[in-house]
Amino acid sequence: MTEDDKCNACHIYMEAQIFTPDSKRFVLHRSATAHGGKKNDPGHRYLLCNIEDNCSLTPLTDEIGVTGPSVSPDGRYFYYFVDETETNAGRLTLKRRGLSDNIRETILVMDKPLSETGTRPSRIYPLSTISSDGAKIAISGFIGDGMEDNAPFGLMVIDIKKASFSLIIQGQTWNNMHPQYCRSGDAELKRNILIQENHGNVHDRYGQFSVLVGGNGADIHVIRDDGTDFRTMPWGRDGNEFCTGHECWRGKSEWAITSNLQMDTRETRLVEGKAAEDKGHVGLNTPGGIRNDLSRKFEKPKFNHFATDVEGRLIISDYFGQDLYLGRLQEAGKGPVANWTRLLSTNNSGTKENHIHPFLSPDGTKAFFNSDETGILQAYMITGLPG
Repeated sequence: MTEDDKCNACHIYMEAQIFTPDSKRFVLHRSATAHGGKKNDPGHRYLLCNIEDNCSLTPLTDEIGVTGPSVSPDGRYFYYFVDETETNAGRLTLKRRGLSDNIRETILVMDKPLSETGTRPSRIYPLSTISSDGAKIAISGFIGDGMEDNAPFGLMVIDIKKASFSLIIQGQTWNNMHPQYCRSGDAELKRNILIQENHGNVHDRYGQFSVLVGGNGADIHVIRDDGTDFRTMPWGRDGNEFCTGHECWRGKSEWAITSNLQMDTRETRLVEGKAAEDKGHVGLNTPGGIRNDLSRKFEKPKFNHFATDVEGRLIISDYFGQDLYLGRLQEAGKGPVANWTRLLSTNNSGTKENHIHPFLSPDGTKAFFNSDETGILQAYMITGLPG
């Protein structure tokens, strides 16, 4: 899908909401790795891919510092942030561009201290998330003052219409939050945000890490977008099962899926679950937590990154970080994935910067992945899937 032989181009991290609902257009980027673009890279651009127009690519941004992309659920707008922050200084700007009329608007400029902390956000996370009604967008960042080691990170929720924002959670462990709004249209479920916590990290006064904890420190939570109703997903934290660091909602449902490393068998399994009231960050031992091993019928599962279609009926995942497998999801909470089908080998080098990161179009008829098989990272598409 990209052919720039002088510059990396790739898909945006697979949990991002970057597709129009008709599955005809989506956003990718150039001068980036599989985990995002560099803040001050003048070559970094977000591009709109029109699949029906021979996958033509149209630049959406020309600013330096663009990050946190999201396409509104109705497909009308492309939202993004311009990160001009430094530790407790600078500004963060939320912008949007109409995908039909190309009109650009500035929604909000965050250039003053947060009322909750008296500090300004910096080290902005490269992914944002937008609510299913398009009313709110959330993004995380470092909110330290530059004076104290292990200062907090936090999650900011922006009301787009009011051009206002609030900090709904903060703490030393929220450095790698992966925030994801539930895609349900239900009045209550659409307020849920899936977030990742990493216990045991160590960082300096600028938010730069000296210890980046592995799966033994990770657990996954759900929080309401006003900062209330904090819950835990029943995964990991028992000394044997480790969350690998990728999780996402199962389509529009209240179920979420993660990949978990089992230390005793060295398998990496796909496990779905429903959140329960937090009882002290005990992961899979959380009372009332509901879970289901989706990969239990697969011999020697080694799944890592994955995604579902918008209805939560199909799932795609990498296997050993190399091959791609497609499967059909059965009734939530009961059946394992059925009809696992190997699609292809990506011929990828497997390095972190070049991760495959597969995902599906909303309608499930197309799959997308990254590969550096040509010697430089490019974006790929597979067509003809069952949908």
